[in-house]
Amino acid sequence: MIGVFGAGVVGARVAESLSIDSVTPICVYDASQVVAQRLARRLLETSLLIQAVGRSELNKAKVVVLAGPSPHALIARELLEKNISVVSTSDDIADCLNLLTLSDLAIRNKVTLIIGAAASPGMSGLLVSNISKGFDSIDEVHVALHGTGGPACARQHHRALSGQSIGWHDGEWLRRPAGSGRELCWFPEPVGAYDCYRGELPDPLLIKRAFPELSRVTVRVSATRRDRVFARMPMLIPPQAEGGMGGLRVEVRGTKNGERVVDVVGVAERAGQVAGVVSGCVARSISADEISRPGAFVLGETAMPNEIIFSRVLACGVQAHSFVRA
Repeated sequence: MIGVFGAGVVGARVAESLSIDSVTPICVYDASQVVAQRLARRLLETSLLIQAVGRSELNKAKVVVLAGPSPHALIARELLEKNISVVSTSDDIADCLNLLTLSDLAIRNKVTLIIGAAASPGMSGLLVSNISKGFDSIDEVHVALHGTGGPACARQHHRALSGQSIGWHDGEWLRRPAGSGRELCWFPEPVGAYDCYRGELPDPLLIKRAFPELSRVTVRVSATRRDRVFARMPMLIPPQAEGGMGGLRVEVRGTKNGERVVDVVGVAERAGQVAGVVSGCVARSISADEISRPGAFVLGETAMPNEIIFSRVLACGVQAHSFVRA
């Protein structure tokens, strides 16, 4: 059985991706029982194996996707102690660092913890893993993100522009003010070009873990002038129920046949949809024992079946676009 903790935008997309051609029972929990029941009733048309449950019922699952707002570390610890594998969609730096400390617990209990299985991080790691096959070696990765999922994701995006952005640069971690370092980034159509700025996101931390050979890793998020001006203030306007069309851009630099090469790949899709599909595909791999190694992992590292997961994500309708040089 696969559990889904949280029935918001991302949780709904997780359940939807799992309900397609699924032979594994799916149980959905949300703090609002009405929300979970409404989601389960809607998906009964595609799968008779989904149901809304209480929190204690999640203890029967083999793997649980944490699709609610961060932090996830305390919930993940509780599940790991009960020998339940966990897939976290958190994109908060402090939360991801706390989740990484649970690796020994996961190993002792012989279960798996996947950290940052969302759009960015998550899909970004899969794209780096896929595109790196065309290189002899890679040494730089630069990620840019546009758009948000549900309200919790919008609040996290707001905070990401007010803290400190981390980046790996020639052997050391650098901290720079979030909201600085403007760069015009082109995303696949219909998203187009947006000004992007350094953001307090965990992609550099997790991508560096997956690809230790990298010498530079950065991440940026799109923002308007208003976003940057009000980033250090509480959100004055309530976020929308779900963000519009989003985009993910991953630039990889390295060498091929002795020459310097730069490749760019991207995704144009709602951020919540990408996060839900990625985490759902990872949960399915754990349920099918395609991922059985105990410990804490991130997408992209060699211990993960990245090709299988990436193919499954594409089969669920998330399209990857390559930028073609003129």
